[in-house]
Amino acid sequence: MFDLSNKVALVTGATGAIGGAIARVLHKMGAILAVSGTRVENLENLANDLSERVYLFACNLSSLDAVEELVPNVERVCQKIDILVNNAGITRDSLLMRMSDEAWSDVMTINLEAPFRLMRAVSKRMIRERWGRIVNISSIVGSVGNPGQSNYAATKSGLFGLSKSTATELASRNITVNCVAPGFIDSPMVEQISAAHREHLEKNIPLGRVGKPEEVAAAVGFLCSPEASYITGHVLHVNGGMAMI
Repeated sequence: MFDLSNKVALVTGATGAIGGAIARVLHKMGAILAVSGTRVENLENLANDLSERVYLFACNLSSLDAVEELVPNVERVCQKIDILVNNAGITRDSLLMRMSDEAWSDVMTINLEAPFRLMRAVSKRMIRERWGRIVNISSIVGSVGNPGQSNYAATKSGLFGLSKSTATELASRNITVNCVAPGFIDSPMVEQISAAHREHLEKNIPLGRVGKPEEVAAAVGFLCSPEASYITGHVLHVNGGMAMI
């Protein structure tokens, strides 16, 4: 079960807690990994830990030229891409009336524009191969919103619509497109929250705790597997019951 042997998986943002966990799960399932991120040292550490079937691609998704080059670079090395996990994302939080154009556009570029361009690029070969898995990492914020994160929420909600529309377009070619929407997960982004705020959040999560990166990764691994072949256009919420959507 859940065998991805000989499948090539491109994971963006693999230097972060969730991205690294996703990479490890897909590798354990037998996939050949193409991992990208901006922190080369973290990519090298990941590759050293996994030791085989891992290829590194340093890429800053804020550069659309770099985004356009990523898929061809991976295909030159790995010959194909069977699985795309759009995990990379940033925040530039501010109240709406104070948010700068730059804060808006930076988040849009990395969180929504880059996934769109990567999906467009990988879909061409997936259509020829008549098999593919695309998983976009969204957020609970895309469903319920969050004060001070109108830019972030807009991109994460945008991934829902992008995924559902694309799922409809690609379904006849045996390509599935889904979202995983984490709630509050132990990661550097959540670590910035004050202890008091974290305690308040945990009280409002029915399972009584924040999630682990590995729990998000397990959901991604399932959606990438052959066993999930009849699931497409779906948003899988991993949030401990914080929002039962």
